[in-house]
Amino acid sequence: MTNKLVLIDGNSIAYRAFFALPLLNNDKGVYTNAVYGFTTMLLRIIEEENPTHLLVAFDAGKTTFRHDTYKEYKGGREKTPSELSEQFPVLKELLEAFDIKHYQLENYEADDIIGTISNQANEKDWEVKVISGDKDLLQLVSDQVDVRLTKKGISDVMTYTPDTLKEDMEITPDQVIDLKALMGDKSDNIPGVPGVGQKTAVKLLKQFHTLEEIYEHLEDVSGKKLKEKLETHKDDAFMSKELVTINRTSPIEIAIEDTSYDGYTTDDVKHIFMELGFQSLLSRITGDDEEQPETNLSEIEYDKVEEITLDLFTGQDAMELEILNENYHQEAVIGIAVVNHKGKYLIPTELIGSSSVFKEWAEDETKEKYVFDAKKMTALLNRFSIQIKGITFDLLLASYLLNPSDNSHDIPAISHRFGQTEVQLDEEVYGKGAKKGVPEKEVWQEHLIRKTNLIFILKNQMQEKLEENKQLELLENLELPLAIVLGEMEAAGVKVDKQKLLNMGEELKDRLSKLEEEVYELAGESFNLNSPKQLGPILFEKLELPVIKKTKTGYSTSADVLEKLDGKHPIIEKILHYRQLKKLDSTYIAGLVKVIDEEEQKIHTRFNQALTQTGRLSSIDPNLQNIPIRIEEGRKIRQTFIPSEEGWKILAADYSQIELRVLAHIAGDEKLQNAFKEDKDIHTQTAMEVFHVTEDQVTADMRRQAKAVNFGIVYGISDYGLSQNLGISRKEAKTFIDRYLESYPAVKSYMKEIVQEAKQNGFVSTIMNRRRYLPDITSRNFNVRSFAERTAMNTPIQGSAADIIKLAMIELDKKLKEQGFQARLLLQVHDELILEVPGQELDDLSALVTEVMEDAMELSVPLKVDVAYGDTWYDAK
Repeated sequence: MTNKLVLIDGNSIAYRAFFALPLLNNDKGVYTNAVYGFTTMLLRIIEEENPTHLLVAFDAGKTTFRHDTYKEYKGGREKTPSELSEQFPVLKELLEAFDIKHYQLENYEADDIIGTISNQANEKDWEVKVISGDKDLLQLVSDQVDVRLTKKGISDVMTYTPDTLKEDMEITPDQVIDLKALMGDKSDNIPGVPGVGQKTAVKLLKQFHTLEEIYEHLEDVSGKKLKEKLETHKDDAFMSKELVTINRTSPIEIAIEDTSYDGYTTDDVKHIFMELGFQSLLSRITGDDEEQPETNLSEIEYDKVEEITLDLFTGQDAMELEILNENYHQEAVIGIAVVNHKGKYLIPTELIGSSSVFKEWAEDETKEKYVFDAKKMTALLNRFSIQIKGITFDLLLASYLLNPSDNSHDIPAISHRFGQTEVQLDEEVYGKGAKKGVPEKEVWQEHLIRKTNLIFILKNQMQEKLEENKQLELLENLELPLAIVLGEMEAAGVKVDKQKLLNMGEELKDRLSKLEEEVYELAGESFNLNSPKQLGPILFEKLELPVIKKTKTGYSTSADVLEKLDGKHPIIEKILHYRQLKKLDSTYIAGLVKVIDEEEQKIHTRFNQALTQTGRLSSIDPNLQNIPIRIEEGRKIRQTFIPSEEGWKILAADYSQIELRVLAHIAGDEKLQNAFKEDKDIHTQTAMEVFHVTEDQVTADMRRQAKAVNFGIVYGISDYGLSQNLGISRKEAKTFIDRYLESYPAVKSYMKEIVQEAKQNGFVSTIMNRRRYLPDITSRNFNVRSFAERTAMNTPIQGSAADIIKLAMIELDKKLKEQGFQARLLLQVHDELILEVPGQELDDLSALVTEVMEDAMELSVPLKVDVAYGDTWYDAK
């Protein structure tokens, strides 16, 4: 079998992947776009080439032996964005998971490593494939060595052999060095001969073959000016040749045999794909499911209840209601179990609705109940007209508070983590996907009993752990009461005007048709606007717009490409608007119509209370927090959210700049605190500081930029990130950040100190002791450590803001009930609470909501709330 060696220019491919793909994060916030792009190419290479040997070469540092010749070599290059440099250690971890050798050599570049290894392979008559985005490597092309150059991005690749090089560039591999010596290279700061471009250089090489021969026969060069340029810059030309020549005898410490590749171990790659969030790539690899902890199913005894009597309960009872799927608003309850120190009981569902004894016990606040997911329990029992009270422990919320980074918070998974393995995983009992279903009654009933028994067993152990962490109060005074409030909000639902929503859909379709016609008119022809294959040639061939990126199938017309072209032709704005409206119609209007309850005409979303690591709520089925409001058509969807009763209004109460106020409090920055105490516009204030201007000199654009700095600074935003957000140079962005930190020195100190605190403790906390563990804060991996540092800065701020609005919801719900208001809490969206209110309660309720929200937590700066109401959610602004 012929040996086939693949050599990859690691820096070049990672760099191209980074700029070809939008910034991506995994669920830990680690930047992954360069690693993702690199990985897709790597998988393709492994699948298509089936190499026997494989090596990824990296640059070792900024300084190489070429700097001895020319100090300005690669001078003037912009600093590598931290978002990219942070990904190189992760990329190397990924290569190790793939069992792929990677190598770098001090004082040399990846090109030199590739040149040296390919030279060794040439001598052994191996087949060699070089993958890069750097044209310098074309000098390695030979009968044994193909060089594959990425063009735009990483998916469009051109393979160069001696023949294709001749056809494409009209030169031989040996002449690549001479070509670059004449042309120079701005990206590497190689001077070449100024004024000599590729066309002129090729013409000279066709006539004289080499740089040396050009200068030996300088008198034969046609054109006086060209001759003068060559003569004047002879030293530069020969120096440039020296700089671009790849060293094929570098003192590498690996042999060609060290690059052997036998393939990867699926489990290793699967593990890192899951860690990085590369779900879409998992299907590209095969392997068995991850091993699960062994279960220990010893015999368990329980009683099947035929009649509910009060002596069944002890006042310290674990209870679980079993449903098959997650969406408990639609799922039937298939069984109920109660476990206490007296016994284990299986209660038929039909007894619940008919038993006054069960209702009496469930609604008795003095009877302690231990559950898994109090919110789910509240919503489910609401169907039976039971308002559950007395829940003093919630296994789900306890597990979430103890380890918010772990997403597997079902009873078996939690139990296994605590060493209790007497239960199978739900999917082992019910199956998964299309095969999911209810097994034989004895099977699911025993499973339900086992799970309920574990709630009872684990309660004390988890409470002790929470107490040790000073988090028991967070569970009992915040998360548990909130779960009941959220369960009642979910059960109540929010009414939607379905017909209005359908009408909006029709209006959008009309608007889409008109936009389509306008696009065709600007294009001068009709085509399938939803087809990138047809749109690409219109934009880049017919209208001659600059090509930003290419894909395997042609021109890229992705959103980031079109955004870069915006303003270059009126067709772009129309296409972008068309796509926004198309998404609105398919995702939001059609999506909302699908989940409206036909009988009530209401939507019952589910709030995720145990999901985010910051403590913020999110919602699902449908996600009401993501309705786009940046364009008017998106905002108008809120017009369909209406009160459920005649004469009522929708009221919205929104915290103003809560995270910045929390920052001012936590950091103790006097200047920032005074700005809020004096009710100044904080973005104008920051603009004055950053731009060194007076208040009357602050322009709208300055304020916009200051706002981006204000909200970006606590997220550890880099100069690169800010430059991308604002469309400015990195130098300007760095100046903004530096000036901000000079203006608010206590914020700068806070950012430094909180990172140190995280390194010392291994976690950071909110004002109410919500923890986020940061095991990576001392990682040697730069990328992983940098994300942990950004998280350390942000979590106490975002998490405390989340806790404040949760406290407000609990207190408001309590006051509404105590004071006999009919008004109901409907939704929580980011920093906003949405209620439905009878007309006669509007004034009193507006005052109450403002008071409760502004007094939710005492800070060193005032909390501020904006309240508005109207006939719809849209009008409440």
